[in-house]
Amino acid sequence: MMSNKVKTVRFLMPLLGLLLVLVHVEGFCRAGTAFCAQGDEPTVRFRWAFGALLKDGDSRRLEPVAQDRILKTGDAVKMMVEPHSKCYVYLVHLDSRNELKLLFPYSLDQFTSDYHEGRKYYIPQGGAWFELDAHTGTEIFHLVASVDRLVELEEWIRGYQAAGADEKPGIAGKISEYIRNLRRQQRELAAPAERPVAIGGAVRGMEKHQESGYPDVAIIATDILSTGFIARTFTIDHQ
Repeated sequence: MMSNKVKTVRFLMPLLGLLLVLVHVEGFCRAGTAFCAQGDEPTVRFRWAFGALLKDGDSRRLEPVAQDRILKTGDAVKMMVEPHSKCYVYLVHLDSRNELKLLFPYSLDQFTSDYHEGRKYYIPQGGAWFELDAHTGTEIFHLVASVDRLVELEEWIRGYQAAGADEKPGIAGKISEYIRNLRRQQRELAAPAERPVAIGGAVRGMEKHQESGYPDVAIIATDILSTGFIARTFTIDHQ
């Protein structure tokens, strides 16, 4: 499980004629958008960073988090999203106790109030990092982005937030199943941009975040490009 502390702080097939134009794709892509042929211009473009601060004696070192990673209690993680097209990015966390939280957007209302292309959004906000506490287990982060808002996903999340304690596990399972379905439908059209040069697993040329004194996770950001949507899952084995 993660705690939030300042300074301590894982397409569809091409268009097949008019028969597929109105196919329902889990309620999240416009007809004609989800069925982009390879070579079409990406409609989903954003920069993404997911970094871990690993304990190294009395100091810490920053490393990128790939889709599967082992981390230990006391390590810290931070993410960054920077939209570069009119797309909608979601980050959902399922912790080791099966509790679900929407990490980004900070609230579902943010898409209509404070969401702009070219702006960096840090998760958690400011100089804080998520620190892995004593609750070991599997931490899952679902990253989903779409050219359209994912109305069905948002409804599930609102339902989870309003549900009682007995109902939450079942709804969390439905949300995870929904995202797994998105991943099955996914067809990425471009690989991430080249990563910064790394030596011994640590990123070279680290800049410090003004608030925390820790590295700015944005320095390890990569470009994510796709047509219609993208879905990725990052799994941390918290030991």
